[in-house]
Amino acid sequence: MIEVHDLHKHFGGFHAVDGASLRIETGSITGLIGPNGAGKTTLFNVIAGVLPPTSGRVTMEGADITGLPPHELFHKGLLRTFQIAHEFSSMTCRENLMMVPPGQSGEGLWNTWFGRKRIADEERALAARADEVLEFLTISHLADHKAGQVSGGQKKLLELGRTMMVDAKIVFLDEVGAGVNRTLLNTIADAIRRLNQERGYTFVVIEHDMDFIERLCDPVIVMAEGKVLAEGSLAEIKANEEVIEAYLGTGLKNKDKLEARA
Repeated sequence: MIEVHDLHKHFGGFHAVDGASLRIETGSITGLIGPNGAGKTTLFNVIAGVLPPTSGRVTMEGADITGLPPHELFHKGLLRTFQIAHEFSSMTCRENLMMVPPGQSGEGLWNTWFGRKRIADEERALAARADEVLEFLTISHLADHKAGQVSGGQKKLLELGRTMMVDAKIVFLDEVGAGVNRTLLNTIADAIRRLNQERGYTFVVIEHDMDFIERLCDPVIVMAEGKVLAEGSLAEIKANEEVIEAYLGTGLKNKDKLEARA
């Protein structure tokens, strides 16, 4: 679905992404791991149009999407979440989801005067759809709560819910488990798996929790110093000496430490 060809992103003399090439297969849940500063989030930002690349190319389903802005990628079904959830804090969880679909009738000034019934009908349908999403994510009890007042893990679920309000094809999740307790992390993992299996979503996941990666992701791609270092199953990644050195800097003699950390 997504192919990245020799991608570079430089900030002055710093090469955050330095010739990365990779392929994301349709229907996969691909893990992206690596040490802090490996370039994972910058890679996400370039693919998702948040940052322009210095050079290189990104394609989606064979079409060149290099440098397209996020709103155009949104309409193509490419969505991205962030380490820190970006909710509308003063709106309810239901209202946050209802905001997502584009081209709503209420956005037009003319319709606010002469299309009130159409707006009301549309909002009822959106509210029903939002309630279905909240039920799917097991947070229907939060529908009328202000989004700014729910927990960090619940905000992450709400971000996942936003992707369900449109026809997402591929979703990039950046540290979805950061600051989330184990119970909610399991709920998030279950939701990701169900979206993948039941609705055909493709996911790419940056995550430092190796239990989470092992539970969900195959293949796993490892980045280090802006480059793709290795790709394979997590078992293959754990046995790769280059990967071990990237994490620990001391080679195979510390392999057991990597496995213990994972």
